Amino acid sequence: MYHDVTIVGGGCVGLSVAKHLSELTDLDVAVLEKEHHLAAHQSGRNSGVLHPGFNYPQGSKKARFAIEGTSRMKEYCAEHDIPCDEHGVLVVAQDDSEEARLDDLARQAEANGVEYELLDSQTEIREHEPYAAGKAALYAPEAASVDSQQYVYELAREVQDAGVDLYTGYEVTRVEKMAGGYHLATTNGHFEAMYLVNAAGLHADELAHQVGVGERYQVVPFRGEYYEVRPESADLCRTMIYPTPDPELPFLGVHYTRRTDGKIIVGPNAVLAFGREAYDNTDINPRDLYETLTYEGFRKLLSSKLMVKVAWDEINKSYRKEKFTEASQRLVPDIRSEDLQQSYAGIRAQLVSDDGELVKDPLFVERENAVHILNAVSPGLTSSLPFGEHIAETLAEKI
Repeated sequence: MYHDVTIVGGGCVGLSVAKHLSELTDLDVAVLEKEHHLAAHQSGRNSGVLHPGFNYPQGSKKARFAIEGTSRMKEYCAEHDIPCDEHGVLVVAQDDSEEARLDDLARQAEANGVEYELLDSQTEIREHEPYAAGKAALYAPEAASVDSQQYVYELAREVQDAGVDLYTGYEVTRVEKMAGGYHLATTNGHFEAMYLVNAAGLHADELAHQVGVGERYQVVPFRGEYYEVRPESADLCRTMIYPTPDPELPFLGVHYTRRTDGKIIVGPNAVLAFGREAYDNTDINPRDLYETLTYEGFRKLLSSKLMVKVAWDEINKSYRKEKFTEASQRLVPDIRSEDLQQSYAGIRAQLVSDDGELVKDPLFVERENAVHILNAVSPGLTSSLPFGEHIAETLAEKI
């Protein structure tokens, strides 16, 4: 089958690219999704939080896409009747050093035009969250919770109505560059395309490497596990409670989120997954694990004493519930182990460079007739509309 543009990956970013390409051009566009249903991986296995942009440096891609993305996502959800609750988020500091970092967040929020309020006492904190504990906090009222799976399915309906062909159950196994375009082998047949968009998420690097793109990077999968607060204890969190982020650490840490269905989820941790789709801590994909453990960039990453300590702490949270509970109690001391029941897990496609650095910003690589999205890192869901539009505009300029 032939299409002018083939997008590999039917997650929130791939479908956003399809949506904006259909609006910008009259090209014949197709989306290939390897699963038989949508939002099976990163786009559906997340907390559903819209991050308003106070946590990202002024002028950065993350800040630009998060600020615009939060606003546009709220409008999109209202227009399409997708659950979206604007709860706001409370970022809590436990000591003097974390309180100083709150000041940095406040300056970033000011520079980025994000609404915020600094709270300088336990009393003020508990006016927002009666069971939260801390020395100070930053409250950002624009943070929201959305139903990410409904969002992805609505994007799919919209692009199909616009004439985009959506193929589910079509796993791309091989990409080959040929004169005038690309040949894609899938589990359900072969496709040819003049232009390619690689939005394959956890597998984006593998497809890119097949055509000699992004070879100094590799996806290292990190599993994030969530617990759910039992309904009888759900009043321990009204909205969203986050720890103060440590700029030296790659992941935020355990936090509380009230989802649009009323459930309170706690997490995630961030532990090395033994496979790109190893959602349970007993799952192992030998090929994926070997690929990670032998990757030069991963070995360099673990040469840092800080990263070894972080890795050990995160493994403990994965296999020892009491350690996960301790991390949860840092924000809400009244939570108990028996209040938490195991819930779902997601896997973050964390791009790592050959020199052992975690790639923190969105990264896409352009070729004459292709765009490879190698890193649509958090806040990927929040940013999906403007980021997808940016990729579509980039491709449209080539055409």
